Amino acid sequence: MSNTASLELRSVTRRFKTEAGVLEVLSGADLTLVAGEIVALVAPSGTGKSTLLHLAGLLEKPDAGEVYFAGQAAGTLGDDARTAIRRTGIGFVYQFHHLLPEFSAIENIALPQMANGVAKPAADARARELLADFGLEGREQHRPGKLSGGEQQRVAIARALANRPRVLLADEPTGNLDVGTSDRVFAELLEAVRGQGMAALIATHNPELARRMDRVVTLRDGKVVAG
Repeated sequence: MSNTASLELRSVTRRFKTEAGVLEVLSGADLTLVAGEIVALVAPSGTGKSTLLHLAGLLEKPDAGEVYFAGQAAGTLGDDARTAIRRTGIGFVYQFHHLLPEFSAIENIALPQMANGVAKPAADARARELLADFGLEGREQHRPGKLSGGEQQRVAIARALANRPRVLLADEPTGNLDVGTSDRVFAELLEAVRGQGMAALIATHNPELARRMDRVVTLRDGKVVAG
């Protein structure tokens, strides 16, 4: 395993029981992400994209194989240990922002930091810095309902970056935005990820967005292959 690997899936298999029998979604899949690398995951629906992201994010355990986070075997750890790694080391961005509606933009970004032991003044300062990076100065106290779709997704991305994760996982992060807003938000996301030197796996159905990343992978017959 490379010393620079931030995240590695090695021979990962995932099966699900169905009425028709056992369905093997991933069959010995391998994937390595290194620091500073942004990888596009472009795969048709039903091929295991969400399952791969869930395993990479330690939200599910593999039935076989292992997930390594910063060189540590992590995929088969207990729930508490995997939760601790997710809290400090992995940022998640989804197609829908999932912001807490009763909290302001700055609070949505500060809360994950405070849950990680950061004092409120430092968490607020980090949140203001990220909001400024995404062009949201003056919107700090706005609740999600008072923000546009693009602004909400910018806050969600800032929240994912708040704890300076080693790995960012994103599932169609701009898929719910119009084309113009999607391009701008995606450019800001790439700039932020590269600026922090993290590894990122970004699922998208948009080939133009995929081409802006460092490499493209897809899923075929339960395995990760070059796109």
